[in-house]
Amino acid sequence: MKSLFNIKTVALIWLFALILTACSAKAPTVKQGSVESTIEVEPGQTTAEQKTDWQNNYGNAQELIPNTLSTTSIEPEVDVWQRVRAGFTMTPALPLNKPTQKQLARFLKNPPYLNTVVERARPYLHYIVSELDKRDMPMEIALLPVVESGFKPYVYSRSGAAGIWQFMPATGRVFGLKQNGWYDGRRDIVASTDAALNYLQKLHGYFGDWQLAIAAYNAGEGRVGRAIEKNKKAGKATDFWSLDLPAETTAYIPKLMAVSHLVFQPNQYGLTLRPLANKPVFAVVGTGSQIDLTLAAKLADITSDELYLFNPGYNYWATQPEGPHQLVLPVEKIDNFKRQLAALPVKDRMQWQRHKIKQGESLGLIAKRYKTTVSVLKKTNKLSTNNIRAGRHLLIPMSVGKASDFVSQNKIAKKKVAKKPKNSKKVIHIVQKGDTWWDLANAYNVGVRQLTSWNGKYPRDTLSLGQKLTVWSPDDQASSNNLKAIDYQIKSGDSLWKISKEFDVSVAEVREWNGLSTRALLKPGQMLKLFIEKSI
Repeated sequence: MKSLFNIKTVALIWLFALILTACSAKAPTVKQGSVESTIEVEPGQTTAEQKTDWQNNYGNAQELIPNTLSTTSIEPEVDVWQRVRAGFTMTPALPLNKPTQKQLARFLKNPPYLNTVVERARPYLHYIVSELDKRDMPMEIALLPVVESGFKPYVYSRSGAAGIWQFMPATGRVFGLKQNGWYDGRRDIVASTDAALNYLQKLHGYFGDWQLAIAAYNAGEGRVGRAIEKNKKAGKATDFWSLDLPAETTAYIPKLMAVSHLVFQPNQYGLTLRPLANKPVFAVVGTGSQIDLTLAAKLADITSDELYLFNPGYNYWATQPEGPHQLVLPVEKIDNFKRQLAALPVKDRMQWQRHKIKQGESLGLIAKRYKTTVSVLKKTNKLSTNNIRAGRHLLIPMSVGKASDFVSQNKIAKKKVAKKPKNSKKVIHIVQKGDTWWDLANAYNVGVRQLTSWNGKYPRDTLSLGQKLTVWSPDDQASSNNLKAIDYQIKSGDSLWKISKEFDVSVAEVREWNGLSTRALLKPGQMLKLFIEKSI
């Protein structure tokens, strides 16, 4: 028994000693900042060989790295301007070449204009930048609408180009931009941006150079291609700066480079770019059917002007009858709009009125009465001609809003009414037989665009007998005291339009001051007399 007791005692002592030994071997501790991690050690394994299950699973190359979370600062959110700068690939480093310096100086002469354009870009810029990112295209292209249109979606050029990307009608159709009485895809921000980037990618694929692609966007691929071939035959360089191109295109790339440089280093030139959050501003929402735009604005809880800001493609007060049925809306308004729209029956999304045709009535007369257009009446009533018969009925679409003439061009004109000029007096002119915008502008010594803008019209709009026009006629005495006469020497590439824009006068005034006809040609070296404000 004693022997057995001794054996048990020895065994217990041995076991107790083993436990004490294990406890005394403290597991190594690794400090990771403010966090401590304990690694369990297998018996017989040295600390140099100790591995965790994580290390065994993922290999032997893992190192224990100190935890720096407590000392790492949070990176500020990148804004859209930072994304633009980070994506520049064409913007030249200093020193700038002379053509770019010249355009830079012109922009710097008028800082308010540049600030205005930058503000106009704010609703659209994130979308354009995101699309460029998806396609891995240079971010300078995001600023191309500054050169093309000043980021004005409703603007039309004298040649008929429209929208922020200034598509001509034919080119727009080639790239899938629908154009009809209800809608002009060239002004649609989403559709036109997609088309413009597709076009530029195609041109880049053709020329292999982004500056040449952008030049071809302005002048046409044929013209740029011919200029390249001409230089090749002459043994000259074929980069953009070496080509013989039209004056407008020659200035086009330098303008873009100048704008890009200003955005790249705004502080150096006193330009303030308000931070622009790096998040979507708008999104496309399906409506399922045609809808009155005034009603849509109410459902989205925004103003009609805000709706048109995001949907400049619509010509009238409603979306297209045949679709696509969609709207562009601010992202924060979309959920509420969807809820409101779902609760509204399709039949209540438009208002209609039946009109019984009377003897002697025409589509034009009826359209005028209801403040709509002949094309709208024909589309609504599926008429192939202008012929109508007395006694039959027409379905007249009516706006939910106060005015049923939400035709974009009229709306645009009204939004761009020119301010009353200084030192002028108001005159009401009653339109007489034979009056034209041109004749009246000359008679009152004002510009045609000034005259049409004061009256919420466009130069191509027709005048009606008895129509009342507001004219702000210059007060000759006061006006002459604030003007100075200068002699301007015409340079290669100049045009009357270009000169008038540079000195803030009208083409009509330049012609009148110099006795030029509408067909007069300008020659380099020729002198023009200009009367400009003394502050210029």
